[in-house]
Amino acid sequence: MIDQVLLEEREGAITAERIARAVEASLADCRDKLNRVLLVVPDYTRFHSGAGLIANLYYHLLSGACEVDLLEALGTHVPMTREQCADMYGDIPFERFIPHDWRSDVVRLGEVPGSFVRQVSEGIMDQPIPVEVNRHLLDGYDLILSIGQVVPHEVVGMANYSKNILVGTGGSGMINSSHMLGAFYGLERMMGRDRTPVRQVFDYAQQHFLAGLPLNYVLTVTTAPHGEIDTHALFIGSGRACFEQAVTQAQRYNLNLIDEPFDKVVVLLDGKEFKSTWLGNKAVYRTRMAIRDGGELIVLAPGVDRFGEDPEIDGLIRKYGYCGREEVIRLCGTQRDLQQNLSAAAHLIHGSSDGRFRITYCTRLLSREEVEGVCFSYLPYETAAQRYDPEKLASGYNTLPDGERVYYIPNPALGLWADRKKFEKA
Repeated sequence: MIDQVLLEEREGAITAERIARAVEASLADCRDKLNRVLLVVPDYTRFHSGAGLIANLYYHLLSGACEVDLLEALGTHVPMTREQCADMYGDIPFERFIPHDWRSDVVRLGEVPGSFVRQVSEGIMDQPIPVEVNRHLLDGYDLILSIGQVVPHEVVGMANYSKNILVGTGGSGMINSSHMLGAFYGLERMMGRDRTPVRQVFDYAQQHFLAGLPLNYVLTVTTAPHGEIDTHALFIGSGRACFEQAVTQAQRYNLNLIDEPFDKVVVLLDGKEFKSTWLGNKAVYRTRMAIRDGGELIVLAPGVDRFGEDPEIDGLIRKYGYCGREEVIRLCGTQRDLQQNLSAAAHLIHGSSDGRFRITYCTRLLSREEVEGVCFSYLPYETAAQRYDPEKLASGYNTLPDGERVYYIPNPALGLWADRKKFEKA
């Protein structure tokens, strides 16, 4: 195992030089003993995680003496392109990246018992949950480093740690079951918190099925206030203690509690990063606890050209739309296609306001008919951007020339916004 490294910056950001020294220090006692290393890395939708720099550092420290592969923790996302890999991970050869296929490239390790699922979910679910991981994790690597950002998350509460393995490189059974468990339990009860029912399922799987792997975690806490990545904390190690410390720092930097809910929120989905509502609905669930009933969410989505990350899930979203939690639960009782794709069903819940506030998607590449067909309101991107110009809006509150007051979020992936009273009550 590698040496544990804990690095925090109380004010400002950690410099690239300090990050490089920390990465090198983590390998101090094992670098000369390694023949094959696997880096488990996030995809382009986690560009601001800081994982690009860190993976590049590890690759160049190790590749001269041993074989280094990079497994993309895609979950259900599409594989990275050559251009995306170069943009995020620098000069690491594209041929070293291994895309993860969540439908067919997995090995079953066991299952989380139904009795345990029932206990942690307060009786909401009682089916056993299969534990499947990408076969490359079992391919005889001397060291596996899972790299990624801890940040509020809609499925598990706080992203990363064992989620990067069990979902990022997991199979359909774990992905579907964990997403549905979180959605049925209630994402507002979980986002921004550690020991949620889904996290406890992951902890069980980590303890019973991953403990024998040479697995270590490299966890970051980041923000991007002006588009550039600021890394505030870096925790490297094999145990849960690193994750818990990262959670504490992520709650400090990425959890935005407000005393008065917003009337109107404008969120920008960067066109390079967000191509689907499957990803872009971070704009919805990361703000839903902060928007007043009867308010509105404006989603500026210039690059969104589809709903799902693959044709099958895209078709399900087009068929049922973001129709709300209660309706999705009802449909899951009768519709076989949703029963076989529970992660898609969960996503339908995540992307709805449950009728509390209006969601207006502003697109270039999806038509009015397509957007309204999935239960969103529609506005052409150019029309919306003329009024809510992302080049002119500042992060936070803005007052427009006609007096309208809006709250602007340039990147929903890096935080959670919530009414303090609602968060504390959940």
